[in-house]
Amino acid sequence: MVHDRLRVQGLAQRLLWILIAGAAISTSTPAWSQDAKTTLVEPPVPLLPHEVGTWVLQPDAAAVPASTDSKDNTVLAEDGLKREERGIYRDGNSGPTVTLVARQFVDATGAHAAYSYYLRPASEYRGAGLGDETNLKANRYLFRSGTSVVEAEGSRGSRTEALLSAIQTRLPKVGGPKGLAPLLPTLLPQKGLEQDSVKYAVGPVSYEAMGGVLPGGIVGFDKAAEAVTAKYSGKGELTILLYPTPEIAGEKLRVIEKEIRDHGASDGTVVMRRTGTLVLMTTGRWSQGEAKQLVQGIRPRMDVTWNKALPQIEFHTEIRKTYSLLASIAIFCFFGALAAIVLGISLGAGRAAIRVLQGKPAATEPEFLRIDLSGRAAPIHIDGPGAGANS
Repeated sequence: MVHDRLRVQGLAQRLLWILIAGAAISTSTPAWSQDAKTTLVEPPVPLLPHEVGTWVLQPDAAAVPASTDSKDNTVLAEDGLKREERGIYRDGNSGPTVTLVARQFVDATGAHAAYSYYLRPASEYRGAGLGDETNLKANRYLFRSGTSVVEAEGSRGSRTEALLSAIQTRLPKVGGPKGLAPLLPTLLPQKGLEQDSVKYAVGPVSYEAMGGVLPGGIVGFDKAAEAVTAKYSGKGELTILLYPTPEIAGEKLRVIEKEIRDHGASDGTVVMRRTGTLVLMTTGRWSQGEAKQLVQGIRPRMDVTWNKALPQIEFHTEIRKTYSLLASIAIFCFFGALAAIVLGISLGAGRAAIRVLQGKPAATEPEFLRIDLSGRAAPIHIDGPGAGANS
């Protein structure tokens, strides 16, 4: 009997503790719910849409394996790769196929560097066609659109180009400074320039992989350097390096000069010059005069961009400021006039009180000292007690 009673008491205590714990949790739940916030993240638009007209993205996308070349992966990392999509499109059920690789980069500078890396020489077409830059060789298309680079390989023809054009229009669009292509390649003199030899790099691995004449480690890519190299028909090579500040450019110029001296005459005609943030260098079969004329004719471009949002100036804001200024002036004038009146009354009352204490009338005409030059005798007037006795 006693044992049953103890067991009942134990169960009652447990039930009480459960109720207390439940109440504590229920009272603290609103605080948790207030602190917790739900954030909805919208996934980015796919680089390769599922359908484009009669072209359908095939489910066997694994047939296009990702690159296993460590150098390619390093170059893409240097250029700022954000994401990559691979796929195979088929025209209808039994039509031709086109294999595509689309890559999106942080900005147009990295996209242009990747486009330059994947560019193939001796192309049949190079210019602005699909997107901002287009390269065509055999059955391989390569084009850049803003911050994206697309490689396509398959049957050539109008239908394939229509597919690529439709994909290009659906690629992400980036505005502002990130959407601007680099200006450094535009500084290359066009006379005698071999267009297929132009290579632009923003990292040491890609610079060396594209045939840079200097060791990538001394160029200064760790300090946001940019490099462009190009060949000229029957001449040699021109290298232009761009740095953030003239001080960094001067420092790297001294390092490069030392490297060139260690190489000796193996680099051909070497003429170096620094102008602002640019370092120019010729190598190869240039004559001394041609090399000097080439580097002296290149000038940096000064482009100023303002990307800070300007404050919105509204008309009613200016009216409010003018009203506040006029009100402050009116208040100041009112209190100034009031202070002058109070001060005048105080001085006048004080002067009258002093005259009364001296036994004089509070109000009197002003007293003046006068000099009589007429020569007549004038009576002497004495104020104060005893004046009548002496008169």
